[in-house]
Amino acid sequence: MTAIDWRTKGFFNPGPPIPDEDFIAAGHGLFDGAFTYPLMIARQAALDANVATMAAFCARHGLTFAPHIKTHMSPSLVRAQLAAGAWGVTVATANQALAAHAMGATRILIANQVLDPTALRWAAAHQVMITVDSVAGAEAAGRAGPTVPVLVELGHANGRTGTRTLDELLVVAAAVHDHATLRLAGVTGYEGGLPDAGAVAAFLDRLREAAGAVAHLIDGDLIVSAGGSAWFDVVADRLPGALPDGRPVTALLRSGAYVSHDDGFYRERTPFNRLADQGVLQAALGVWAQVLSTPEPGLALIGMGKRDAPYDEGLPEPQRVRRSGGALEDAIGMRVTRMNDHHTYLSTGGMRLVPGDLVLFGISHPCTAFDKWRAIPVVDHDGRVSGVLRPHL
Repeated sequence: MTAIDWRTKGFFNPGPPIPDEDFIAAGHGLFDGAFTYPLMIARQAALDANVATMAAFCARHGLTFAPHIKTHMSPSLVRAQLAAGAWGVTVATANQALAAHAMGATRILIANQVLDPTALRWAAAHQVMITVDSVAGAEAAGRAGPTVPVLVELGHANGRTGTRTLDELLVVAAAVHDHATLRLAGVTGYEGGLPDAGAVAAFLDRLREAAGAVAHLIDGDLIVSAGGSAWFDVVADRLPGALPDGRPVTALLRSGAYVSHDDGFYRERTPFNRLADQGVLQAALGVWAQVLSTPEPGLALIGMGKRDAPYDEGLPEPQRVRRSGGALEDAIGMRVTRMNDHHTYLSTGGMRLVPGDLVLFGISHPCTAFDKWRAIPVVDHDGRVSGVLRPHL
């Protein structure tokens, strides 16, 4: 049972623990005393719309979908993504794979090389698909026990993991194929660090070439996997479709940030900016924080810091002001200039703020937002709590 108690940041309950279900049933509003600040919220309508939009995109383009749940690590969102048609889920670590299994996911892909023997034995026992980019990685996986499904990773110069050449990939693929306890399932890559659509397309073409080069080593489905949240339109254009020899492939997309979207990094980079006729994503997250001090003209110190909101891919965006009497105003001309652990420096842009006012901030880069909270109230259109997200790890 999950419950709201003294450990639950943003919620304010000095009394006995309150089960999540009872807290939700009480129908609390954001400003009726059940919360303190800062407080991250999630908008139910935006979450629902984003899950549906991405499911429809994948169905339209012949993509199998394994969303990367590192973004949120939340059981209720995993269930929503699977219910919308996701094939399975992608994770970054063995701990996240363990959590995904506990959340009910039966198909799990770890999109990194796993070298820990304990984690590999568990992954093998549960048929978790793993990624390798070296003979050493293949040999470590081969000692895990039962047959392990494996994707071999292709990378690119100055990128993250993955073999840098097709020849290197073929050596690793052969090592996987020749090992009695490994099953080569296909190839994978990550295009998110590339600078433009042309470079992404060229890399994905190399990935399909790699799939063709290892196809003779694979019985059954041949998986070709890619896809962050910035170039999934190019993935949809280049990965699906049979190989030149007619061999069908399963094009497996792994995008994750879409589920909550944001008001910064992905707002500027989402492929739906280029695909206006195929849907839009909505920012689902926000942080309400309180004005603590207005020590000099044009400056307000906000009770929100690096422990509460992401700052690695853009600073939070002030959007609305709520006065002590409940009146709402647009945060015109305001901008965040810097953040400390527990303080945000807000240039007020000519607006007058007083201590006790609340400011709603949009966030940038959701992958470093959920991990700062262990409980996030989900609110409906009128600000009433309709659920509680419980991010893990």
